[in-house]
Amino acid sequence: MLFHYHFWTPYVEETEKFYKNIGFRISQRIGKYQGDFQAFNPPLTWDDFRDKSIIFRIIEARKGAINITFGYGKKIKFDHIGFLVSENEQNIICEKADKMNWTVAKGERRTFITTPYHFRIELQTSEDIVDSMNDNIKIQKLKLETKRKGLEDDLSILFGTPIKNIQTIIGNTVTITEAVIKDSLPKKLVDPNGVIISNESLHSI
Repeated sequence: MLFHYHFWTPYVEETEKFYKNIGFRISQRIGKYQGDFQAFNPPLTWDDFRDKSIIFRIIEARKGAINITFGYGKKIKFDHIGFLVSENEQNIICEKADKMNWTVAKGERRTFITTPYHFRIELQTSEDIVDSMNDNIKIQKLKLETKRKGLEDDLSILFGTPIKNIQTIIGNTVTITEAVIKDSLPKKLVDPNGVIISNESLHSI
């Protein structure tokens, strides 16, 4: 199940505010302060630490079966998308990635696969990474811009089935241009990192 994407961005506070305004809850904030990584989780608000020059490594926003993370970067950069899979599925996918000569970095809680398309794929096996497995709120489709052709075919090989909720266009950058979610958004919106957020009933890609 496609559940996740991650960006680096200079607009960390603005990105958090955007997703909170469309119903996401902030589950954690981890940032580097005075040389150490520390938690600044809710109920703390930005008014509690805005003047402390924290470099946020990760802020996590959750809603239903969606998990979106972002951290500080000097410029906007799309880093990875994430799929929730079983342990058996993860092992099979990793074996296929090895055969495709894609780099696999296995961890206890998550695994990252580096693609030749200049972004990574996260494989997550723990359902507690999302608030709910309810299909009423989930990522319906992601539209990705890439610099080279072949991503959709390669994803079909990697996962052993067509990944119909990933659609690509060829362009001059690597990013997510649109996220269609199964939710009750009244209109299309654009997050601070240029991602169009739309409702499946309002727009189909």
